[in-house]
This record gives sequence, structure tokens and C-alpha cells, in this order.
Amino acid sequence: MATPAIYVLYSKIVLDALSVSTIKLNKCRRDFMIEIFMLYMSIPSRINFLQLGRYSLFGEQRFRRQFEERFDFFGFNKALSMPWIGSRTAIAFDPSFIPKSGKQTPGIGYFWSGCAGRALRGIEILGLSVIDADTRLSFHLDAVQTPPTNCLQDNDLSLIDWYAGVIKKYIKQILSITKYVVADAYFSKKNFVEKILQCSLHLISKLRNDADLTYLSVQPKTGSKGRPAKYGGKVDVRNLNPEQFNQVENDKGIIAYSGIVYSKALGRNILLVVEELLIKGKTTYRLLFSTDTIQAPIDVIDIYHTRFQIEFGFRDAKQFTGLENSQARSGNKLNFHFNTALTTVNVAKVMQLGNPETRENSFSMATYKILFHNTLLLSRFFRLFAINPNSIKNRQHVNELLYFGTMAA
Repeated sequence: MATPAIYVLYSKIVLDALSVSTIKLNKCRRDFMIEIFMLYMSIPSRINFLQLGRYSLFGEQRFRRQFEERFDFFGFNKALSMPWIGSRTAIAFDPSFIPKSGKQTPGIGYFWSGCAGRALRGIEILGLSVIDADTRLSFHLDAVQTPPTNCLQDNDLSLIDWYAGVIKKYIKQILSITKYVVADAYFSKKNFVEKILQCSLHLISKLRNDADLTYLSVQPKTGSKGRPAKYGGKVDVRNLNPEQFNQVENDKGIIAYSGIVYSKALGRNILLVVEELLIKGKTTYRLLFSTDTIQAPIDVIDIYHTRFQIEFGFRDAKQFTGLENSQARSGNKLNFHFNTALTTVNVAKVMQLGNPETRENSFSMATYKILFHNTLLLSRFFRLFAINPNSIKNRQHVNELLYFGTMAA
């Protein structure tokens, strides 16, 4: 029986990424990797080993064995995303909470949930993504499970130390993409910034509105004894010194000013970008910064704004590819499941970008979920009834059935 055209395109994308990434796999493992992303996009309900066995031609034990094997998701996702990533890039990283109620799940503990606004029992993953400030695209690279607090304390590590250790673990791969990492305000801490700089990276993040910032002194040397003053007065973001702050030129209607100041909390000079925002008739200020003082201020703004795209990747994986569904009791199986769920979203994005007819559309994971489920169901009918879905006579009717329920282009 002929293979549906959508599967041909999907298989080509996965095989091309595997060949570019130079990941060495035997035929059995390669066939499994081609199948697994397709199943994650096709299964309409919970995604666990039992469901994978039901929707596949193989039993669930095959998936349990294969999930225990390690796979270079960072290399695969890098190969998958690089053709669509431009020059103004950064690595975004952010933790995501996953609720769990079992007692035997590795790494279970209490972690902060942004949705609930408090710590809840479950597990946490730290996701790394590459973002493009020009296209506002975000592609998942890898996810690592966060150890519980008692495990970190036994090793004399803080949570910030562990997060920085993950960045250091991937430093060679990150530097092959960019020298910038971007994170939310939680990571604007001195010990974290120092660890990032030691890795030859620069951090883009946000400061508190009441951050203690000081102007650099611009007074000329007087020739008298003693070292001249290094710093001027304290920075008031509501009344910036026009001699030390310049307006950020852009064509996006953003009102912002940039200058180099000294941050007492970070213990170093930083490039500060002050955004003026009008919210409900009230002017508020957002303090963005970069440890690279020669970076273009508009890049700091665009990269930080694009950082939020990593959240949409988590959202799509939770809603459509079963990120929260795994019931495994092995750390390797959990890691494989989390990364497979997030990588499946990448594959769907590349499929849309690779099609000239859909490239300019807003990305909808729901559309690809329905499309692949319809394809999986219809392919069973094609196989049983020996129907060629790619014949000229059947093509129009098959396409109508495949796209049934998807969003209009």
C-alpha cells in the first residue's frame, strides 16, 4: 500500500535532522524514532505506554525498552531548527512544573507552580530552547528534570547553582549557536550571573523596579591626588539623565532608553534598557539588562520579548502531546517522554514552515494533532481495503478526509 503523502513529508523531516545531527543509530532505533513522534502527534487522548501499544503495530513492552535508551535530543533539535533560525538568537531557559501524585516517581517533591502561585507536589523540568528575535520562533532543544530540594541540600547545592550547572553541561552546544542566554527576573542574581559569565556567555534578563542602580561618573580627571569618582548619582527610572541615556531607535513603537550603569546587586556594569509602558492609563517601567555592555539595545528588547515563546512550547506539549501524562518510574524513561513531547511540537512547526502554503499562517498544534490522527485512522482503512491514497482518482477525497476538523488555512 502507498504511504500517505503527509507521512512521506514527516519522515523526510525526521530523517534529514538525524543525518545532519550525525547521531549514530541502528535501523531498529532509527525506525523507532521516526515512529514515536508520529504517534505523539496522532494519539488523541492520554499518551502512555499502554496507549502507544494500542495505536502502534507493536506491543507496549517495545516502548518501555526503547524509552530507557538515551537519545541526543539537543543535537537532533538543533539540526531540526537551525535552517529556520536567523542571526539574532539566544538560548531561552525556563522551569516548568508537572503535577504528579505517585510516590515512586523519581525526583518527586515540592516545586513552584506559576499557575497556582505556590509550591505544589510534583516534578519540574528545566527546558532549553533556541529563540529567534527576528521571526519570533522558538524551538525546544532539551529538557532536564530538576532534583528535589533535599537532594540538592545533600550535595550542598542551591537551586540556582543547579540551574547554572545545566547551562554549563551544554556549554559547547550552546556556544555553537549563540553567546546569549535569556531568562526571567528570577535568574537576575549575582551568583547566577557570575557562573554564566564564567562560561563565556552573556545573560539577558529583567531587574526589579526598585533595583539599586548607579550612574557611571563622567567627570574629567582634575589632576589632583586620589582616584577620581567611579560613580555618579543613583538612577531614577522616572527621571533619567539625558546625558547618559539615549532613546532606543526602533520601528515597533516601543518607547525605551538605554545606558550603561552599575548594578549594586549584580556587582558589575550592565547595559540597562528602560521600557516605558502605558497600562490602563498608568505609566509603568520595565528594567531589562544585558551583561554585554556593547550589545545593541534593540536586541536586548527583542530577545527578551521573544523569550516568552518558550512558554507556548510548554503549553502545546501539555495540551496536545502528553507532556504531563507519563506514568514511568524510571528517570531515563521520564526524560525521554518529556523531550519527545516537546520535540514533537518542533516537528509540527517545521512541517508548517516547510510548506509554502502554510508558512505565513499562525502555528496551530491542534491542526497537526487532528491531521495526524485522521491520517493514522485512514491509513488503517487504506491498508485493510488495499486503497492507494495517492492515486489521482482518490487524492481529492482523501485530502478532504485528512483535513476534516482542522483549522481553515
